[in-house]
Amino acid sequence: MLKFLYKIVLWSLFLALFNGSFVLAQLHSNSKKAISHYNAALQSYQLLDYEKASEEVEKALNADPEFIEVYLLRAEMLTEQKDYQGAISSYAEVIRLDPSFYTTAYYNIGRLEVLTGIYKDAQVHLQTFLSIPVKSKRLQQKAEKNLRICEFALDAIKHPVPFQPVNLGSRINTKYDEYWPSITADNRTLVITRLQPLQIAGRKKAVENFYVSTWENAGWTKAVKLGPPVNTDRNEGAQALSADGHFMFYTACNRPEGRGSCDIYFSSKLKGNWSFPDNLEAPVNTSYWEAQPSISPDGRTLYFVSNRPGGIGKMDIWKSHLNDAGKWEKPVNLGAGVNTPENEMSPFIHKDNHTLYFSSDGWVGMGGYDLFISRLGSDSIWSEPVNLGYPINTWSDEIGMVVTADGSKAFFSSAINDSTGKDIYEFDLYQKIRPDPVSYIKGKVFDSETKLPLMATFELIDLESGKTSIRAFSDNSGEFLVCLPTDRNYALNVSKKRYLFYSDNFALKGIKKISEPYNMDVPLHPVKTGEKSILRNIFFRFDSYELEKESVVELGKLTRFMETNPGVKIEIQGFTDDQGTPDYNLNLSQKRVREVYLYLVNHGIDKARLSYKGFGETQPVASNETEEGRARNRRIEFVILGVK
Repeated sequence: MLKFLYKIVLWSLFLALFNGSFVLAQLHSNSKKAISHYNAALQSYQLLDYEKASEEVEKALNADPEFIEVYLLRAEMLTEQKDYQGAISSYAEVIRLDPSFYTTAYYNIGRLEVLTGIYKDAQVHLQTFLSIPVKSKRLQQKAEKNLRICEFALDAIKHPVPFQPVNLGSRINTKYDEYWPSITADNRTLVITRLQPLQIAGRKKAVENFYVSTWENAGWTKAVKLGPPVNTDRNEGAQALSADGHFMFYTACNRPEGRGSCDIYFSSKLKGNWSFPDNLEAPVNTSYWEAQPSISPDGRTLYFVSNRPGGIGKMDIWKSHLNDAGKWEKPVNLGAGVNTPENEMSPFIHKDNHTLYFSSDGWVGMGGYDLFISRLGSDSIWSEPVNLGYPINTWSDEIGMVVTADGSKAFFSSAINDSTGKDIYEFDLYQKIRPDPVSYIKGKVFDSETKLPLMATFELIDLESGKTSIRAFSDNSGEFLVCLPTDRNYALNVSKKRYLFYSDNFALKGIKKISEPYNMDVPLHPVKTGEKSILRNIFFRFDSYELEKESVVELGKLTRFMETNPGVKIEIQGFTDDQGTPDYNLNLSQKRVREVYLYLVNHGIDKARLSYKGFGETQPVASNETEEGRARNRRIEFVILGVK
């Protein structure tokens, strides 16, 4: 229906071009036969019958090879069918026959040459168009923009960036179109969208469905259909996986329960099975178009594309934050630093949580949709987008790219090989457009006594700022994956109601790359007398009992534990390495645990529930022969003395 209405608009434009009616005297032909075929071609074109319209166009030109209006009609028709080379030839004939007949042909041919990478010829035609005195302001601005595209593209081709795409092979790609890859932080799970024909209600129909592959034995397994309830006999696409692969956001259109033409849906993976998808509802979804989601590594910010009111362009990138009550907040436009008056599409927020990749036909590029990168600064302002360069970007549309957590590789879809349609490729990112590398911690949470898996909350906290960088959860199987950005010092806290919290420390300040991820299991101890927990993120100045400011994170966690477990009494215990005399170390440990005790008292914890004791160097947990061992021995613990 929309295409039919569009044809009516085009028909009106033709009427306007030729001053209202197609009478014999107004057309540039003396052949009644040619005019008859021309009118038949117009009628077929209006009715979307391209094949018949093309036949009538050829008959009209056979009858009169100089019939200029026929060439113009053919150019418009071929443009709509994306036969750009054919359209260029037809516009060239219009210009050859009469350069003043339809001067917009200079702009149209120039724009089509941009879209096919013929940049030098495009420059000539666009400059000619701009030299014409009478033209619309809108087309003048478009021509000027396309000239800038030509300048950028010609320079980009002279200075190509490193790009060696590798097809993922027949286990992922088929004769059908595969596109929109998404991958987990550990590079072990890949989900793609595939468009293939299905038999539905007795007839064949092309349907988008999700397929999943896992990395095993140094290769991808054969992609298999994700299956119901996520996959249906309708289209699902443009998916985004959470870092751990437990959650998926995706796009579905024209659903009975939908709020608009396209909405964003959500499904979670429980015990290996995907849940029935939920519409995200308002305020994320509206009566407008919402699609192409990307979820931040902490699962708290959703980026997506929408044409809702209040934006800057036609399609803009927006974001919504998940608050502590588990509700998505009113979306915020990313602003003019990212969005343009044209279209921005396919956002991908990297696991470093501040590098954004997206597609745009508004920023100057190679001609169609190009891929760009923008980085979120410490001032919460996005940097000016940078084009990823040629030949990553070409005169065709490049939409949709994801980058691995370590920042070394990208996955994207392309029709490099026309015989197989769109396929999934990977390539190495050159240094300038890499995000900050991110590693991950992966393992399993379990009850220390029963060994049964536990669902628990993970918080990765920047010790310098005190802000939570990542919040994640283990699933029903106890398995977890937490992203670990580099060049920061972090506290990791794992907590669950009725259990002691688990604390760990990752000192990554100054480290730009981690060669291997961290694999660790987390035993949680139930809250009961005799159980203890090591506080690995309480720090003191060297050879002093003065607390470092980074200790506030852990002390706050301990305070909240005492507040939520009012019947618990604890003893705070301090230990040192063997550097120094035993008496000195005993005294130092006693002073340090007293500082922790005073912090808790000053923050409202009843003295009657607290005691403290220093043990000096007497209870090492590692050898004092190495710095690593000595660091482990310098520690603060607490042990539960009683539970009411």
